[in-house]
Amino acid sequence: MSPKHITEYKSYVGVLIVLLILTILSVAITYIDLDEYTVAGALILASAKSLLVLMYFMHLKFEKKFFVFMVASVFILFTAVTIITFLDYLYR
Repeated sequence: MSPKHITEYKSYVGVLIVLLILTILSVAITYIDLDEYTVAGALILASAKSLLVLMYFMHLKFEKKFFVFMVASVFILFTAVTIITFLDYLYR
């Protein structure tokens, strides 16, 4: 007896298309002159892509709330460290 698949395959295809679009936007943002916001925009797109991968391909969407809390706390810590680093770089 094979285990039942939680997510439909068309959901994976949809997520794949969104990831490809976000990857194209990540590359395109380097050609747009946004001054100091270029890196921030690229990081926001990268965070969105990693969130999609975590939720769908790593099945975090179907895990216990404890694991979701732990991953969310890592994202919050990453965001805080990134903001502090950018503020330090900006005001030097």
